[in-house]
Amino acid sequence: MIWRRVGSDIVARLEQMPAVALLGPRQVGKTTLALEIAEGRGATYLDLESVADRARLQEPVLYLSDHADELVILDEIHRVPGLFEVLRGVIDQGRREGRGTCRFLLLGSAAIDLLAQSGETLAGRIGFVELSPLDVLEVGAQNIDRLWLRGGFPESFLAGDDAASLTWREDFIRTYLERDIPQLGPRIPAETLRRLWTMFAHRQGGLLNAAQLARNLGVDGKTIAHYLDLMVDLLLVRRLPPRLANAGKRLVRSPKVYVRDSGLVHALLGLIDKDALLGHPVVGASWEGMVIESLLAVAGRHADGSFYRTSAGAEIDLVLTWRDGSEWAVEVKRTLAPKLDRGLRSAIEDVKPERSFVVYSGTERFRLASGVEAIDVADMCEAVQARCTREPA
Repeated sequence: MIWRRVGSDIVARLEQMPAVALLGPRQVGKTTLALEIAEGRGATYLDLESVADRARLQEPVLYLSDHADELVILDEIHRVPGLFEVLRGVIDQGRREGRGTCRFLLLGSAAIDLLAQSGETLAGRIGFVELSPLDVLEVGAQNIDRLWLRGGFPESFLAGDDAASLTWREDFIRTYLERDIPQLGPRIPAETLRRLWTMFAHRQGGLLNAAQLARNLGVDGKTIAHYLDLMVDLLLVRRLPPRLANAGKRLVRSPKVYVRDSGLVHALLGLIDKDALLGHPVVGASWEGMVIESLLAVAGRHADGSFYRTSAGAEIDLVLTWRDGSEWAVEVKRTLAPKLDRGLRSAIEDVKPERSFVVYSGTERFRLASGVEAIDVADMCEAVQARCTREPA
């Protein structure tokens, strides 16, 4: 069993709120974590993809009233969006009866926009926690290369060998394209969506150019925007926004797009092992994406992520903006000999962050210049985690 950091966060939220929604892509470990949290306390688990479990909710108010003193876990909640209206009434009734916390743990493989399909809101009654694929701190510094190659989905990461891991990821992609995505809305051609997903992998960390993508796929820009929104909502793709606070510079305003799991990047490109990855042009961008995803997973709700780029070439790969308004600048380089180049130096002068780091592939930590540290990815994640402890809960 791999320890998941957000477990303690979920428990804390349940002690404060009547409902908590645990969001994450399929197969990321939501059910395993939920059942682990439920162990030792009265709990009822329903899988809403199961016909038998959905049948129990033919009269949902009566069923949930019979389990009013238990934690009710509802898996794949987005499959029954009409249930949100019922939960609102049940939660409010429970509050009046003195049962105001730890009522429902809702699991969903789609983001908040998809969870709100019913038009009903649980504002003030529900907290949201995102479960990302495994990150650097969860697998340990000794397993970083395996995490990078295979990605953070537990079954892929823990597979017996690289070939078995790749097979799992290929099946995962096929299942999403042919089964899961069609259930969420209008029919989208699986082959078209696969081509778009593969384009994102080839352009990992690149600026979004919807017009070029539309031309390559033979569709219009609005269709590209719709497909991208869907993949962002499914937590498969990250749209990293630009930092636009410096009005005195000509700034890049398009977002950067990352396939969130590096293992899926490699599966989409057919890269079976580390040797194949190291010989592919995506190697640097793939490493950058893995580092950024780990840092954002560790930062959680304590910081927002963006990137900084000017038309003159000044650039910072990741700017972490903390709740108090302070910022950290993080540049990612797949090298053993990091340097403070001109573009990064200029960007740091523009942004004036509280701290600046260059994350590189080595193991030593040292100063590159005044206020700029070279650091490995594991130490960088630990630094972010330590900073989070200073933020209010």
